[in-house]
Amino acid sequence: MRFRWATASHVGQVREANEDSVHPEADGAGDGPLLVAVADGLGGHVAGEVASRLAIQAAAATGGDVAARVQAGNAAVVARVREQPELAGMGTTLTLAELTGNEAAIGHVGDSRAYLLRSGSLRQLTTDHSKMEELLSAGLITQDEVPTHPQRAMITRALGLAPDVEVDTVAERLEPGDRLLLCSDGLTSMVDDATIEQLLAGAASVEEAAWSLVDAANAAGGADNITVAVVDAGP
Repeated sequence: MRFRWATASHVGQVREANEDSVHPEADGAGDGPLLVAVADGLGGHVAGEVASRLAIQAAAATGGDVAARVQAGNAAVVARVREQPELAGMGTTLTLAELTGNEAAIGHVGDSRAYLLRSGSLRQLTTDHSKMEELLSAGLITQDEVPTHPQRAMITRALGLAPDVEVDTVAERLEPGDRLLLCSDGLTSMVDDATIEQLLAGAASVEEAAWSLVDAANAAGGADNITVAVVDAGP
């Protein structure tokens, strides 16, 4: 299967620095295997940027399955904190997908997300590791309460905070015409899934899809850094 991909990252309308990282940084096309990844750094603009960059670099440089790649990203952040104790408390989300043939293997920690658009219908492939997801799953709040909830930014799992981290993995068989999206919560906190679906389905190219999503998040207020990776699967 042949892949076309585009990535986009923007600081947003409120933050002073971009703590997100993305891989690959350049758009392209090829037969694969292809690794795409999005990381959203935590711990202040200096430490967050360091954590997200380290995690993606280590994940991209590591062999093995997607869980091993995510664990390598975690180890890299933990090691840097040991070397520079002033960075203690930094961490990052990491959502990555390794695409080989018609198979997508996804590794995930945090509240960045992976979605699949198939035949115009959007499906979320990952589950957020967040306080909001726990409350929603337990039926303690409604989706309408999320945007104003005082714990809306609290995540329950991240890289860099402990020597080991539990990694969610997802396996998905791809079909020609599928469009895969990885994104930080700077998109999903600003733009609802129905609008994401509409923008992904209506974009003629991966480049148009990526930047239309960034533009939509900024138009909605851009309260956080916004990073997306879009991949088309085709014959």
